[in-house]
Amino acid sequence: MLTGLNHLTLAVSDVARSWEFYYELLGFEPRAKWNTGAYLSLGELWLCLSLDAVGAKTDYTHYAFTVSPDALTTLVEKMRLKEVKEWKINKSEGESLYFFDPDGHRLEVHAGNLESRLNYCRLYPYPGMEFY
Repeated sequence: MLTGLNHLTLAVSDVARSWEFYYELLGFEPRAKWNTGAYLSLGELWLCLSLDAVGAKTDYTHYAFTVSPDALTTLVEKMRLKEVKEWKINKSEGESLYFFDPDGHRLEVHAGNLESRLNYCRLYPYPGMEFY
């Protein structure tokens, strides 16, 4: 059966601009780049940037990346200097920054993990929450 996330492909309107954002600003490792796409990695995550039309995004779907609390502070400063647009203010456990990439994909950097979130939720559960 399934064993984990294989890769994440994002439609991008400008490969070079997205390459700069993910590689130079967020620190993904460059793996390959061509006229209509690129491969980057972040730990075990394989990211594909694919040249394509980008549609409107209006729901809560987003992609979150782990960051240490110290690195989060530095990254927030860099993002705000680059005037990267934010799409949400963090209201949940763990420090986070919610922001858009150049094509409007909703991203998050989060200094926490599933266990810290569950521990918090045991103290302050969401309505109707059950634990397993």
